[in-house]
Amino acid sequence: MEINHYSLEVNKTNKLIRVFQLIFGIVCAVLAIIWLIMNLKTLTSNGSLVLTILFLLGFAFYLVNSGLGKGDKYIEIGQNSLKLKRNSVIPATEIKAGDIQKIEIYPLNIVFILKSGKKELLRFGTFYTGVIEPVKTGVESFCETNGIPVEAINENL
Repeated sequence: MEINHYSLEVNKTNKLIRVFQLIFGIVCAVLAIIWLIMNLKTLTSNGSLVLTILFLLGFAFYLVNSGLGKGDKYIEIGQNSLKLKRNSVIPATEIKAGDIQKIEIYPLNIVFILKSGKKELLRFGTFYTGVIEPVKTGVESFCETNGIPVEAINENL
């Protein structure tokens, strides 16, 4: 079984947008450093200056991360493991098939119940629903291959 990669992004970004994200991220980082150097003497007395610099550096990190393509959210389904990246900043989580006790599939999310008692949640959005069925099908075939119990739960509102 090959690795199936499913993007969980709402909007697909093209190379031009990623180049602009990368450029603006670098500009934000450079401006934060210049601002820090220019106001080094007043840094200790002005708390809002520290917050401004931290905000610019955080935004620069986010833009550079997105511009390099490392901020995309996805799920990769392999033969013996799943790889979840649910957040654009936090690194991906790998779940091995042997660590999974059970998988519950709801209409808009999937819950991976691990043998350690921990639960990993994959939420789908209601805006871009085209990816939900292929991911559910891929997870179900992963469960069949690895002998993991899967339960489809329909929520009634």
